[in-house]
Amino acid sequence: MLEDVLARAHVVALPMRVRFRGVDTREAVLIEGPAGWGEFAPFPEYGPQECANWLRGALEAAYVGFPTPRRTHVPVNATVPAVTPEQVPEVLARFPGCTTVKVKVAEGDDAARVDAVRECLPEARIRVDANQGWTVEQAVAAARRFGELDYMEQPCQTVAELAEVRKHGIRVAADESIRRASDPYAVARAGAADVAVVKVAPLGGVKHVLEIASFMDSHGLAITVASALDTAVGMNAGLAAVAALEHVNPAGLATQQLFIEDVCEPRRIEGGMLSVAPQVPDPARLAELASPHKDLWLERLRQAWKYL
Repeated sequence: MLEDVLARAHVVALPMRVRFRGVDTREAVLIEGPAGWGEFAPFPEYGPQECANWLRGALEAAYVGFPTPRRTHVPVNATVPAVTPEQVPEVLARFPGCTTVKVKVAEGDDAARVDAVRECLPEARIRVDANQGWTVEQAVAAARRFGELDYMEQPCQTVAELAEVRKHGIRVAADESIRRASDPYAVARAGAADVAVVKVAPLGGVKHVLEIASFMDSHGLAITVASALDTAVGMNAGLAAVAALEHVNPAGLATQQLFIEDVCEPRRIEGGMLSVAPQVPDPARLAELASPHKDLWLERLRQAWKYL
């Protein structure tokens, strides 16, 4: 089967409007399968064993398909990268109708960035994402500085630290403590978070994400499905996961707006909502956006295959 997967693979490089997560060009392997398109795009720092989850998700999308959706559209949040305060209005303009905003923090002048969001959207629910960048003390101080938040996402590295932050009355969301953990359920068992942020690609596909979401929901955690900086193909899987959930919160799945080019025409955000209808790559765009690093990516896929 590996040779069949490699034969169906297209490797693309998508330029980004602003640097996000240290990336200014997003590269991905897109697999055209009998059930649809799958995406394999682990970040550079991921080793083969961790990449295997991304490959599982890609194979599920390409060869198995997605569950029947409960809804045709889902609410999404705007995403503000670690830009200057002056750039915030331009970024928010790409997310029409979104009333929840996720802001990257623990980098640059994050307080001014959050203030700029409030100035543009006074009624917005604001989520901040520190990507494990703080100690407990820094997280608590930041929460006081930022004012009312929907939640603070992964302020610290460990589950114990998240639990400690939560003791200060701060609503905490767990991301890396779920998607990069040997036990993604530990954060819920420890009562260390109020919200579980789940990402289809690094968690091995829609089916596994829905299993995790069910467990988290049974332990009183709300669910936010988010993107791992997916292309339009990867976004199909994220939207399929949200569409299958019983309870829906604004999802972090509008990150196509951060790309200059994608393999499909960008999904239109209307009234803060996105359609869950899957998109199919445009052959002309696949050719135009072909990555010069195809051999490197196919070798990463081969190495990940060993851990399936």
